[in-house]
Amino acid sequence: MAGGGAAARVLARVGHGARAAGWPRGGPAGGGGGGGRGVLPRRGDPIRAPPPTPPPAGWGGPLGPEETLGLLEASVVHREGALLALSKPPGLPVLGRPGELSLAALLPALRRRLGLSAELHVVKAPARNCSGLVLLSSCHRTTEQVQQFFTDAHRRGQYPATYRAVTVGVPAEAEGEIRTGLCWQQQGDTTVVVPVPAPGRRSLARKEVKRTLTRYQVLGAAGGFALLQLQPRTAFPEQLPVHLTLLLCPALGDHEYSSRVGRVLGVPFLLPPEAAPARTQVLDEELLSRLGLSPQQLRRLPLHLHLQQLVLPQGPLRAPPPPPFLRTLRRLGLPGHQEP
Repeated sequence: MAGGGAAARVLARVGHGARAAGWPRGGPAGGGGGGGRGVLPRRGDPIRAPPPTPPPAGWGGPLGPEETLGLLEASVVHREGALLALSKPPGLPVLGRPGELSLAALLPALRRRLGLSAELHVVKAPARNCSGLVLLSSCHRTTEQVQQFFTDAHRRGQYPATYRAVTVGVPAEAEGEIRTGLCWQQQGDTTVVVPVPAPGRRSLARKEVKRTLTRYQVLGAAGGFALLQLQPRTAFPEQLPVHLTLLLCPALGDHEYSSRVGRVLGVPFLLPPEAAPARTQVLDEELLSRLGLSPQQLRRLPLHLHLQQLVLPQGPLRAPPPPPFLRTLRRLGLPGHQEP
């Protein structure tokens, strides 16, 4: 599959390149990285990057069951009737593999800590590497009603789920839609999600490929990064990270699909999936300096993709981004870093 073909499926309102976002005149801002005015160095003076700031506690290594349980208990944002909502940290799977720490494995202990009598089950949750709202229920009838509400909302063209993402690169257009087919593809010993620009009727009928759609809006941009609002109309595993690569603006902390976006003389282009195996995201020294990270810290940087809002029949639920996400917003001076 040619890389340009996948990009061609992005609607006309979405450009095929990323807008060049220049540095402030004085170079990268020090300290909080909020876009403060710098001072131009004199010829021959050494250029000093701001020192990396320490990452939030617990970032960079897996948490144990007790630590994760305490984190989940403290992150409850809604509790009413049979419904309970909390904010999941990035990297925690909902189900997980045998023997792996997961949200499902912790639900019985979480129920006891919260003093609930009925068992909890998952109604809606973001993917393993995403952070954000997890909707739990202790009543199967309530679960069915909420899931039917989500199904009806999608049929009406509504977007009940809203994500926030920090991206490397700024979309050419301030808002738009990303449309493409998606399917699973075997690459070596792993399976990955790949775009299918023009899926055939047979592949769609056999459900080998699914048409997908995501609406996006740029909320802010600074120093080559952007904060995006994403509203998926469809649901497919890895839909949002893959769609962001089609914008040529991969999510920060995407160590699986960001390699599909290459650069030549600073200009991004799309690589075919078979030529871009998963690897640690690559950022140049200027962008690392802007983030206040070392190359070693970059390898442990979590995915900056957060399920921030879910619209329910009784109204919207919101969850603030996790500490690593807020730290990045502060360093870059992007909107939303004031959230608690």
